[in-house]
Amino acid sequence: MTKSALQIARAAYQPKLPKALKGAVKAVEGAATQSVADQEEIKKLFPNTYGMPLIKFETGEAVSLPSINVGVILSGGQAPGGHNVISGLFDGIKSLNADSKLYGFILGPGGLVDHNYMELTGEIIDEYRNTGGFDIIGSGRTKLETTEQFDKGYEILKELGISALVIIGGDDSNTNACVLAEYYAAKQYGVQVIGCPKTIDGDLKNEMIETSFGFDTACKVYSEVIGNIQRDCNSARKYWHFIKLMGRSASHIALECALQVQPNVCIISEEVEEKDMSLDEVVNYIAQIVAKRAADGNNFGTVLIPEGLVEFIPAMKRLIAELNDFLAHNAEEFSHIKKSHQREYIISKLSPANAEVYASLPEGVARQLTLDRDPHGNVQVSLIETEKLLSEMVATKLASMKAEGKYDGKFAAQHHFFGYEGRCAAPSNYDADYCYSLGYTASMLIADGKTGYMSSVRNTTAPAEEWIAGGVPITMMMNMERRHGEMKPVIQKALVRLDGAPFKTFAAKRDQWASITDYVYPGPIQYFGPTEVCDQPTKTLLLEQGK
Repeated sequence: MTKSALQIARAAYQPKLPKALKGAVKAVEGAATQSVADQEEIKKLFPNTYGMPLIKFETGEAVSLPSINVGVILSGGQAPGGHNVISGLFDGIKSLNADSKLYGFILGPGGLVDHNYMELTGEIIDEYRNTGGFDIIGSGRTKLETTEQFDKGYEILKELGISALVIIGGDDSNTNACVLAEYYAAKQYGVQVIGCPKTIDGDLKNEMIETSFGFDTACKVYSEVIGNIQRDCNSARKYWHFIKLMGRSASHIALECALQVQPNVCIISEEVEEKDMSLDEVVNYIAQIVAKRAADGNNFGTVLIPEGLVEFIPAMKRLIAELNDFLAHNAEEFSHIKKSHQREYIISKLSPANAEVYASLPEGVARQLTLDRDPHGNVQVSLIETEKLLSEMVATKLASMKAEGKYDGKFAAQHHFFGYEGRCAAPSNYDADYCYSLGYTASMLIADGKTGYMSSVRNTTAPAEEWIAGGVPITMMMNMERRHGEMKPVIQKALVRLDGAPFKTFAAKRDQWASITDYVYPGPIQYFGPTEVCDQPTKTLLLEQGK
């Protein structure tokens, strides 16, 4: 592997660890837990892994442990820091017994089912320390959902003598990890399953999981580029830049980037839903800000848009929910309808209110809503060009305002979507440290015999010495949700809380940012230098922790 100068320098970086993990540890059990909602249903589905206690690691007495073989899977979309989770896991099991081995399953959960694996040696691990991406073993989106898959996976685990499996993924991957842990426990196969919280979207968090890894790095990468665009915007003074950001189910990325760069407009999907805003009202809100800035001689600005906005507009959400259910049950019939007749066919099958909304949509957006679903049966909102949809509708609105004498400016739009650019960036110091600690913590949960737990590292706005490492039962985070037309147990997504400090801070300043040009240019991620430059967590986390 050819390495850049930065990669060579980063290879020497030793991630920081909580004090409790720096020697022998002991597990301290806390209170018993229950699921966040739907307790009776979740308890019934997970009799072997429900109600387990919280775990906290403290300094303990050194003990001699037998060697263990551990498997690891990278699941779902990439996020900066995944390689450090694996590095921490590797170093952790080797610290327990130098003869322990780590096996990586290739291209995600599918590697487990297809028996596609490789041993991860120290030499291989050293090539990937502190690097971005998931390319050490690759990732995939195969869902571990059927008993056939579980048993097929168990065959290779048994063959390799693997007694513990670590699944690094988001809310759906960790839901699957919990189902797998329950199945193996029920069958008494003697295989532990541990999860690690990954997603740049930031929607896998709760009282025990402060943040999902990769969120910090991705937001810093996006904020750097938005800052560059804002500097260009303020230099040319002739374009409105409509910037869509990743985050289909929550607006955490858009909110964090707004706090970092201070744009003229940032739409928060959760607020749109709370206020029951229509698409036209969202467009009108942006158009009014464009007009006000034009009146001050500023025919330029930036608009941040969450990827999943369309799904949060209540009328659209109701339409999409009915479409998802209808297409889940009638996909075969729909596939035989000619493209030229699909729009009329869909309208004829929807309830009157939803048919009216669907008929009002531009042709391109309407078609997009009926295209192939993602693996969960949902609309692939990342393919909807919301940034272009909004700018076109804003242009139309401004034209009518001009005809009424309510607007006298120039409007020209540029469009951007920042997604893949942030998923495999070299991790920030925060993510490098946090991920290494998550992996190391996972090894300690394995040593303590735990299964159905997620690795938890908290108090991360403090110096790393003071971080709190432990484990949280995955069942604690679960509720029942409709998927593919059926109710299924899943980890509850964390949305932007409108009563939370991050949103309140943004809401208090957005009117000022809308009218005056007060851009911030964060610049690139810094890896070397003073702590206040290199080791700062997200503004979201600092505000949530009251810092």
